[in-house]
Amino acid sequence: MWQMPGGKGGDIETGNGALYPMMLESPQLRWAFIRKVYSILAIQLLLTVAVAAVVVTVRPIALFFVSTPAGLGLYIVLILMPLLVLCPLHYYHQKHPINFILLGILTVSISFAIGLTCAFTSGKVIFEAVILTAVVVVSLTLYTFWAAKRGHDFSFLGPFLFASVIAIMVFSLIQILFPMGKITTMIFGCLAALVFAGYIVYDTDNLIKRFSYDDYIWAAVSLYLDIINLFQMLLLVLSASDN
Repeated sequence: MWQMPGGKGGDIETGNGALYPMMLESPQLRWAFIRKVYSILAIQLLLTVAVAAVVVTVRPIALFFVSTPAGLGLYIVLILMPLLVLCPLHYYHQKHPINFILLGILTVSISFAIGLTCAFTSGKVIFEAVILTAVVVVSLTLYTFWAAKRGHDFSFLGPFLFASVIAIMVFSLIQILFPMGKITTMIFGCLAALVFAGYIVYDTDNLIKRFSYDDYIWAAVSLYLDIINLFQMLLLVLSASDN
């Protein structure tokens, strides 16, 4: 049993426990917000798995994207679509129902991109990446809730993680223009995976303490992107080591 301020007991499993010391807001409201965010996130991940599974199992879909000019053009659109949707989604993330429409477009476009990547990756590597991603996400989420309960704060990670993402983007561009060796790719993937693991802790901490109740869409998007990017980096590392 977790002890709430004022001497009242609160069972964390019933959603009545305070999440961190000196919590001024209602724990019940914050727990309801957290459950809402994780419900949206679960739907996003299930949709991603479903779409990716269709792309992987129905082979003509993947072949269309890589063997025809129209498919290649559509593939480029799918890659750019998340970037194009994120800006209006950030602006309208509190406006219903446009926020859910944009969220659906973002999720489906990313799901197709993930599916196309997995379509040309061995099933063993995909399975290993999925298991590793699940273990890391669950472990870091539980750790962050535990650490927040004991008064730890991870807001200081923000500037370091942002700078790291910029470095990852620049390195990715260099890798596209001047492909590097397998060892370099593996090192890059491991470092990038650590960065996105850090983002899971950072965004979970924000979910517990800082996101407002109307920010449920943006909170779900943040965690979704962290998980997807972590999976992609682990997939990159495992693919490079498998070759």
